[in-house]
Amino acid sequence: MENRSDHETSSSLSLFAALSYGVASMAMVFINKAILMQYSHSMTLLTLQQLATVLLIHFGRQMGYAKAKGLDMQTAKKLLPVSLFYNANVAFALASLKGVNIPMYIAIKRLTPLAVLVAGFFSGKGKPTMQVTLSVLLTAAGVLIAALGDFSFDLFGYSMALTSVFFQTMYLVLVEKSGAEDGLSSVEIMFYNSFLSLPFLAFIIISTGEFPNSLSLLFAKSSSLSLMVILILSLVMGIVLNYTMFLCTIVNSALTTTIVGVLKGVGSTTLGFVLLGGVQVHGLNVLGLVINTSGGVWYSYAKYQQKKNKPPKVAIDIEAHRK
Repeated sequence: MENRSDHETSSSLSLFAALSYGVASMAMVFINKAILMQYSHSMTLLTLQQLATVLLIHFGRQMGYAKAKGLDMQTAKKLLPVSLFYNANVAFALASLKGVNIPMYIAIKRLTPLAVLVAGFFSGKGKPTMQVTLSVLLTAAGVLIAALGDFSFDLFGYSMALTSVFFQTMYLVLVEKSGAEDGLSSVEIMFYNSFLSLPFLAFIIISTGEFPNSLSLLFAKSSSLSLMVILILSLVMGIVLNYTMFLCTIVNSALTTTIVGVLKGVGSTTLGFVLLGGVQVHGLNVLGLVINTSGGVWYSYAKYQQKKNKPPKVAIDIEAHRK
């Protein structure tokens, strides 16, 4: 009876982790898009999200609510490069949302597997299966077709999104190579990632002149109830997203996180046509997004088959930390 109860608890936790990550990931895209439509300082927004995470975990640990170890310099040094690439990825992703509609943003972010496959080829990794290769190429073809029919094409936004893909690729390759997550809980990973991000982000917002003007603008707009509500949601959901992403990967697997990310992308693409505006429907655009989504679903199926046919091992999937 005890084993059965433990199994049911484990299954419930796995399902909760997967569902919570999917909901948080989908919500975060729309929340970030909504706030950037009113407050364009994306780097300051990211800094506030990371600062909120550090403070919440720190005070939670002090009061006994968060079970996390204190700061360890060896672990911090190990995670520093990972944190830099992670934040570069998120920063450019936020910048791209200023000019790219949500369906196209999601489509471009699905180019990450292609970039990782190319990086793996040059680093001497094993050749991917035919299904994985074809699904990734189909995803890329969908992006190109969709871009041809995108009336709201924004060169800056597309450039930022593609740069985000590059940094996400570097981040994932580095995580896979270093095994930086070994022995750390999801809360501890969040704390180190956010803590190490703050000096880097502070340098960026000061050197680019975004600070202190960004804070002045925020105080000037503090009377706007809608902006304040969205900002608070953004800070809270930034914490929730990171936690559920790492929790889903630890409790389930990187593969499960990948599949949830693809399914989330399907829902976000559909909702992106009707929420927040900015999408002018064109036949090529819709066709490209359908092809892109089909490639993403095919990729998940191919990775599932590949995982099922191989003996179990600890591995980080190339989309395990999709943002």
